Amino acid sequence: KVGSENGLRLLGILDVQNTPCAREAILHGAGGSVAAGLLYFLATSRVKRSFDVGFAGFMVTTLGSWFYCRMNNAKLRVQQRLIQEGIKNKVVYEGTVMDPTKKGKAEAPSGPS
Repeated sequence: KVGSENGLRLLGILDVQNTPCAREAILHGAGGSVAAGLLYFLATSRVKRSFDVGFAGFMVTTLGSWFYCRMNNAKLRVQQRLIQEGIKNKVVYEGTVMDPTKKGKAEAPSGPS
């Protein structure tokens, strides 16, 4: 139970299991690191510079993936909030004069003239 409370921590600071988007960002960063470093090494055969490029690839890919995922989560939360408010309003106003579904039908044009 002790391990399930704390979760997996990266460098002792980032709780990867409980932080949204952290796991995916780290995995994408690892893939970007390997790809960037290996491609640079194959192109130039410079080991130290390839490591530097791989590390930069890790940072760029991780941060890019992190921000992309967080932005999508924020958009999803906004959409969910709007839908919840719409459902709540539908339940409150259903069957009354202020029912938005009845209002839309009354204003609709009646067929071809």
